[in-house]
Formats: sequence, C-alpha cells, structure tokens
Amino acid sequence: MKRIPISRCASQLLAPSPLPRRPLCPYAAAKHARRSIVPHSHRVQARFQSTVAVPDEGDLELEMAAHSGPASTSHSRSEPLPLESLPSPHPSAAERSTRLHALRSRLSLPTRFPLQALARTLVHPSADANPAFNNASLSILGRQLLGYYMTEWLLCTYPRLPMDVIFAAIEAYIGPKALATVASEWGIEAAEEPGGEIDSGLLQFKRIRTGDDLPAALRRQAPWKWNVTTTHKIMTTDEFGSEDAPPSPHALEKTPVPSEEAAQAFVRALIGALHVHLGSPLVKRFFRDHFLSRHLDISTLFDFRTPTRDLSHLCAREGFESPVARLISETGRLSRHPVFIVGVYSGRDKLGEGAGSSLDEARVRAAAAALKAWYLYKPAEVTVPSSMEGALDTSTWRPNYVDCGEVIV
Repeated sequence: MKRIPISRCASQLLAPSPLPRRPLCPYAAAKHARRSIVPHSHRVQARFQSTVAVPDEGDLELEMAAHSGPASTSHSRSEPLPLESLPSPHPSAAERSTRLHALRSRLSLPTRFPLQALARTLVHPSADANPAFNNASLSILGRQLLGYYMTEWLLCTYPRLPMDVIFAAIEAYIGPKALATVASEWGIEAAEEPGGEIDSGLLQFKRIRTGDDLPAALRRQAPWKWNVTTTHKIMTTDEFGSEDAPPSPHALEKTPVPSEEAAQAFVRALIGALHVHLGSPLVKRFFRDHFLSRHLDISTLFDFRTPTRDLSHLCAREGFESPVARLISETGRLSRHPVFIVGVYSGRDKLGEGAGSSLDEARVRAAAAALKAWYLYKPAEVTVPSSMEGALDTSTWRPNYVDCGEVIV
C-alpha cells in the first residue's frame, strides 16, 4: 500500500485559503445578494400574503410606509417594524402557533393545508382593513359555496318543499346563529383586541362596546310591503330569504362588530380557503361531515294558516277526490279532557290523521298532517348536480324529481 504524507492530509483538512473562483455573472451576483439579506431588514419584517404571489420590493416599501406613517424610508430600513404596530399577526407566526396546529388536527384537515391560510381566515376586516390579509374575499366565496351546497341538497332531497320552508331550513343549517354555534363547537376563542403580537390562532376582530348600537352596515331596513314577494327574496336578497341584501364583508372594515358576526365570517372563510387550496371534493366531504350531519326536524318548520283549504286545493290540482274528515275514535266526550282522533280521507285513501280536544281541532291537525306528508316526500335515489363536477364517468347520474310547486291559495 502507498502511504499518504501527513502534510498532505493536514493541508486538505485545514484548507487555509479557498481556491480562486470565477466571478459570477451580474444576474447571479444580484440573485446571490438578494438571498443574503440581513434577517432583521425591512423585507423580512414586512408581511407577505400567504395565498398569493410574493409582492415586489416596491410594494413592500409602500406597505412599510403605510404602516410606519410619516417616517422616512431610510429610518424604516434601519429599524425593524414592531409587532404592536401591525393590525394583525404576521403570516410567518402561523407556523409557531400551537392553536393553529391543534385546530387543523381537530378539524381533520390534511397537513398540506397551509397554516398561513388558516390564520388568515381568523382575521376579520374590522381588525385589518387590508384585503390581502383579512378574510373578506374568502368569506364571500365560502358564503356562496355553503348556500349552493345546502340549496341543492334540500331541493333534491325534498323536491316538494315550499320556498318559505326552504329558506327556514337553510337558515337553520347555515344561518348566522348556526355558524356561530359551529365555531364555538370547534373551540374558536376570540382575542380581546386585535394586534400583531396576538397569537395567530385567536379570532381577531374589533369588538363592539356594550350598549352601543349596531353599525349602519349591519342594520337591516325593511323594504316596501309591495316589494316583499317570493321573487324578490330569491333574486335580490340572501340565501335565507331576508327582506334585504346582506352587507358586504368589505363594508365592515374598521367597524366594530358583534362576536357572532366575526364567528360566522370565519366559518365561511374556512370553506372558501378549503376550496382554494384543497379543491371541491374535500369541501363537499367537509360540508357533509360538519353541516349535513346535524339533525333538523323539517316538519317543525311548517306553519299552516288554513290547512283544510290548502288540502282541498291540493286535491283539486292533483286530480284526487275531495278530502273528507271522518271520526276514527274518541274517548271522554262528556269529561273535562276529551280526546278525538280524526282522519282525512280522499276516497278510500287516508291522507292524514290528527288528535285534539275537539272535533275541529282534530280535523285541522289531520289536514296539516296530510299536507306535511305531501311536502316531505323524499325520492328513493338522489344525485345532487355538484357530484358530477369534474367526473369522467357520468353514467351514475340520475335525473332528480321536479315538482310543480307548492299550493297557492
């Protein structure tokens, strides 16, 4: 074997002077200089949006000038921007927030869903007016998706429901109070005051003071009575059939809002962020697990004023025989608490049955039960239209039943 001189090994290990290298080209030198920025420079302290492309240096300087006020550009470059001056937490702080990691695990979201996007859904426009860092745009997208998925499921599952019942069911599933309840069940906690030093896992919004009136953007003004029609509710209002259109999230910038408003904006923004980052299949599964899994007795949403007359018009429209009320059984007619059981028949078919302390009460309840049995019809097989989005094989599609509508008296 050939021996290696010790001096040669020492020279290789020590390497006192590096070998000369060729000078870099101007583009590579500029790129290398851009990568070797001091960690505490203004470029690192400036906030970056997590769901869009990184802005250029001009945008960063403008944002620094907007946050620092009338200070000069050289002063902003020399001193780092304090966290207390930011209206919302820095996006880079999302990776260090244990609350965000716990929330993502609690909702069974995949790890590829970025924590920066989850942190952005917790920033209400009242806390940060910059649309690049608040959840206003994501909330608008999530509101449309929730309304679309909820409406198509109701119309395909219960094709005979009246419009008023559909509006009430949508509000019961995805209304403001329902979304606020969902947010509280997810363990969402709100910060007392928004700011850059607050944990990114807290809900950030500007609280309305106790005793103060609602802001003008959240006040609902009733339209003229002649304009409150079903067509007006469908075309010009929200998905709940309200009397007027809901306020835009961008109109609530720097405006104190109730906690319920901020909570429902977060849930809608989360749906929008999931759709942007993970796609519609996961959003549909998330919607089924967290919203459709809740039990709602739709039969309690009906409010009939004249059920006997409505049932007569329904039988005439469908070509059935006129409904006839018949006494099925009774007990205690001469006592203080009699009970009568009356059935409504169309020919030999019994349409409904009801019990009451008088014959008229039992007859009205029987007619209401017959109307509920008609409106709560469910097809044996239901295929929602959104299930065919992006599907290559459309052979599983089954046309849905379309009813001629509710009875108009």
